[in-house]
Amino acid sequence: MSAPLVVLVGPMGVGKSTVGRLLAERLGVGYRDTDDDIVAEQGRTIADIFVEDGESAFRAVEKRAVHRALTEHDGVLALGGGSILDADTRDLLSGLRVVYLSMDVEEAVRRTGLNTARPLLAVNPRKQWRDLMEARRHLYEEVATAVVPTDGRTPEEVGQAALDALELKEA
Repeated sequence: MSAPLVVLVGPMGVGKSTVGRLLAERLGVGYRDTDDDIVAEQGRTIADIFVEDGESAFRAVEKRAVHRALTEHDGVLALGGGSILDADTRDLLSGLRVVYLSMDVEEAVRRTGLNTARPLLAVNPRKQWRDLMEARRHLYEEVATAVVPTDGRTPEEVGQAALDALELKEA
C-alpha cells in the first residue's frame, strides 16, 4: 500500500488540477485527480451525477474514489472540493502532506465565473460559495499540513509556495 507524496485540497476552481500537474512534473511523479477518476468510472460528468442521482449518491461514489486513490497513488493527488466533508477521508489524510489551496470569493468569481456547471452553485453563486466555504474552511484547515493562498498568484507561484511550505525538492 502506498500513499501520495502530496495531496491537494481546496474549493472548486482554486486550481488543484493545474497546480497538481505542475507539482507532479516538478517532483518527477505521477498526477491523479479523483474527480477525473469518478467521471471515468461513472461515464458521466459530476454535474450529471448530482442532477440524476443527488448529492448523497455522489458523495458515496466520491468517498470510494478518494479512498482508492489514497491507497493506490504515490504521486500528487488532487481531491474534489467536498471530499473533506467525510470524516473517514479526513482520518485517512492524517499524517500525509496535505496542501490546502485557498482563495477568497472575488478570486472564485474571477476563476470560475461561479456558473451553473458547478452544481452546488447554481442558484445564488456568490452567497452559496461563501456558505460552502464557511462550512468547509475549518475542515480544509484541519487536514492541511500547509495552507497556500492562491489569490493573485500564477499556478507556478502557487506550486513553488507549496514546495517551499512542504520543504520538498524538485526532481
